Amino acid sequence: MALVYEKTKGLTEKQTHYCPGCTHGVIHKLVGEVLVELGVLGKSVGVAPVGCSVLAYDYFNCDMHEAAHGRAPAVATGIKRVLPEHTVFTYQGDGDLASIGTAEIIHAAHRGEKFTTIFVNNAIYGMTGGQMAPTTLIGQKATTSPYGRDQASTGMPLKVSEMLATIDGAAFVERVSVHDVPNIRKAKKAIKKAFQVQIDGTGFGIVEILSTCPTNWGITPVDSLTWLKENMIPYYPLGNFRTPEEGK
Repeated sequence: MALVYEKTKGLTEKQTHYCPGCTHGVIHKLVGEVLVELGVLGKSVGVAPVGCSVLAYDYFNCDMHEAAHGRAPAVATGIKRVLPEHTVFTYQGDGDLASIGTAEIIHAAHRGEKFTTIFVNNAIYGMTGGQMAPTTLIGQKATTSPYGRDQASTGMPLKVSEMLATIDGAAFVERVSVHDVPNIRKAKKAIKKAFQVQIDGTGFGIVEILSTCPTNWGITPVDSLTWLKENMIPYYPLGNFRTPEEGK
């Protein structure tokens, strides 16, 4: 019998801890597949953040390093400069990257550090109980915004990709989603491109991935996919914001 599909060697056999319907598992799979397909798994180093993916070092089948909250880009900078021939990536959520770690990611991009960032945006703090994040949408309810996020007191949700695309040191910036199969395929293509930019020595690359959080959104896994499509994508439009070829 022909082998049609097998689990990527980019992931370990460890069962993930994520909630039912969380799309972190899908994103892990895509990253693992890309590392294998590019032939860099054996010389890759990932940096795990503080957040829902804090245990990512148990799941990716490559060397991993834990970082303090928000400091993954600083840790990745050090690793890449010491081991320039290795493929280095950070895997960060919106609370880690877009709140406590905002300065870290901005300055890493500004310096043109040659590592790749996988940025998972589910518009809420997942691990700590569903508090409002910098990416939480206007009107979206959270434990710290029970009546919905209010623009007058908290400002608008932070658009990380658009912001980083204005920085000259950022070589590749793209926003994708994993709410359905066609978009999952597009997400993998963007992830592979971001890693290829690093392998080519071009500069800093980031892929922002819109993801679900059924538990803290308070809806079912299936409904969360629809909610993402109908609410997140209109505010966080999908697409490429900067590529080396187009010289953006």
